[in-house]
Amino acid sequence: MKICSKHLMGMKGKKQIPMLTAYTCSIARSIELAGVPVILVGDTVGMVEMGFSNTRDVTMEHMEYHIGAVRRGAQNTHIIGDLPYLADADPCTALNNAERLLEAGADSIKLEGPKLDVIKYLVENGVSVVGHTGLTPQTALNFKKVGGTESEAIRVAEEAKAIQGAGAFMVVLEHIPSTLAQSITSTLSIPTIGIGAGPNCDGQVLVINDALGIGDYWPPFSKQYSYVSKTVFEVAKTYCDEVESFTFL
Repeated sequence: MKICSKHLMGMKGKKQIPMLTAYTCSIARSIELAGVPVILVGDTVGMVEMGFSNTRDVTMEHMEYHIGAVRRGAQNTHIIGDLPYLADADPCTALNNAERLLEAGADSIKLEGPKLDVIKYLVENGVSVVGHTGLTPQTALNFKKVGGTESEAIRVAEEAKAIQGAGAFMVVLEHIPSTLAQSITSTLSIPTIGIGAGPNCDGQVLVINDALGIGDYWPPFSKQYSYVSKTVFEVAKTYCDEVESFTFL
């Protein structure tokens, strides 16, 4: 049974919330069968599936396509859809684009940074919003850990509180010190979802390509459970050898 944002808020402090990204129907189907309650269709698709060097080249059309594919594969899972770069430039633009992602199959919408006026406007118009602070890839100049200095830590903590105050029901904390993530988690009344933020958040999210080991580069805070790229290579090489040697049946 698909859980709603209120149910996820009720999981605050009670259990770890597992979340994975997905971009395709077949992967989403497997994730749902495994019992993962939340799928994030992130704009990370641009880097891990589309070959972009950053997430800023991802468009609304890309997000609609992938959210639709994931929804067809995971009909009973809560799906969070990412608003891509500049899709939340102002409240009215953000609402229009959020409605497009909801129509494509998302249950809630995630956006990066302390865009408090946008979050408030979306919530006022019935959109469930997930915030995101710490490392924000759409605007970051690099992928270094954020919050290592006192001033940075204060800024991130204040952003998280402000995002909650604007009406978000959950917030992603990306690539920040685990002590900072733990402090923010204990302060907020909404769940925190960590990625590269240590073990003490209310939940964790992993990019599915990182977890599967698809690709040849992974962020330092990712975790691989397999090495699927090696398997793909071995299968393709064996197939090629069989065709060339007339042994393929």
